[in-house]
Amino acid sequence: MKVLWVCNIMPPTIARQLGVSYSNREGWLSGLLDRVVQEQGHNKIEFGVAFPTDEELGDLQRTMQLGENMSCRCYGFSENTDAPEIYDTGMERRFEEILADFRPDILHVFGTEFPHALACIKVYGRPERTLVGIQGLCSAIAEEYMADLPVKVQRQATFRDRVREDSLKQQQKKFKKRGEHEKAALLLTEHIAGRTDFDREQTARINPSAKYHYLNETLRGIFYHDRWKRSACEPYSIFLSQGDYPLKGFHYLLRALPRVLERFPEAQIYVAGNNIIDVSTFQDRLKLSAYGKYLRKLIRDNRLDGHVTMLGKLTAEEMKERYLHCHLYVLPSALENSPNSLGEAMLLGTPCVAADVGGVHNLLTDGGDGMLYPAGDVEALADSIIEIFTKEAIVERFSDNARKHARVNHDADQNYYRLIHIYREMLS
Repeated sequence: MKVLWVCNIMPPTIARQLGVSYSNREGWLSGLLDRVVQEQGHNKIEFGVAFPTDEELGDLQRTMQLGENMSCRCYGFSENTDAPEIYDTGMERRFEEILADFRPDILHVFGTEFPHALACIKVYGRPERTLVGIQGLCSAIAEEYMADLPVKVQRQATFRDRVREDSLKQQQKKFKKRGEHEKAALLLTEHIAGRTDFDREQTARINPSAKYHYLNETLRGIFYHDRWKRSACEPYSIFLSQGDYPLKGFHYLLRALPRVLERFPEAQIYVAGNNIIDVSTFQDRLKLSAYGKYLRKLIRDNRLDGHVTMLGKLTAEEMKERYLHCHLYVLPSALENSPNSLGEAMLLGTPCVAADVGGVHNLLTDGGDGMLYPAGDVEALADSIIEIFTKEAIVERFSDNARKHARVNHDADQNYYRLIHIYREMLS
């Protein structure tokens, strides 16, 4: 069996061998690939991996040794990831070359967010041998993108937004365009892999004739070790893993914080990822987006200066330390399917509060593993945070239950064997 993976990023395992920088985004991909490498000696599957590359590597095409018993054919393709709403037919020609060289029995496309998914599926032309793994869903994201922002904010455009043609309205339109490519790709496959009620319902609306395969994710190995302890965390500290665009709901948390500060004046928010509120230099001020400007206004109007720390991009090790060091992990998003950050926090036993959106309830059981609150309800979010900070007994129970639940959801053995079963079922 020859299986070609088509990924949204260069897998870190491959990037390290090539000596190039890599993204920690989509950490589940590292977990799954590491497992495949471990099991290569026990199965008869030949893997190829295709991923976007920069100008330096160009159309990479080489065989690499990923483990003692596993070699992998690696392919690079050019894609403008800064403009994922634009479909480049040149990618079709590149995938013709890749598919002719590797000649896969199965094409496994991870994610639908970028136009390369549609390009490779079109060129392969074998729906019965094509498996599309769902991460997020652009068509659904476009609907919820503004996340209850005031209409005035939605219509604003800063200098940065005008120069880049990237205002909030334009960002939403780009997701709608990506959603069109996503729907076209899903209509060209007969097999879809997902893990939540949400992605099953959404994809069934797009392509009701495709077969849905349940397949959970294996996360990065570092998060399966160590555990959160109340005695080792910074009291009343809140961790947010991302907050650089409206869908992630940073503004909800900022609106909830004043009520939390009434009870716990030492409370602090720590935010990982791109710092979009920095105005420390003239260049930073020029780069300020409308959403960043709105976040700054919330901080100023609610007197939150000194209570918000932007951490910038973190490595996997730094993310783990932040989960272990915080008192509470919060997921205030307007929409999520199965967020890796929530899975990572639960694996470590970090107390979690999350908006009840999309597929989140398939990961976290309300009142058992943590707390869910109605999406967009700032008062309920504040109440949930205060309850976690006040009731230490339930926190210990949440921590234990979350670890157990996450170890079932993200069990590396079961997820790997399930994947191989899906491949064999497709071939049969």
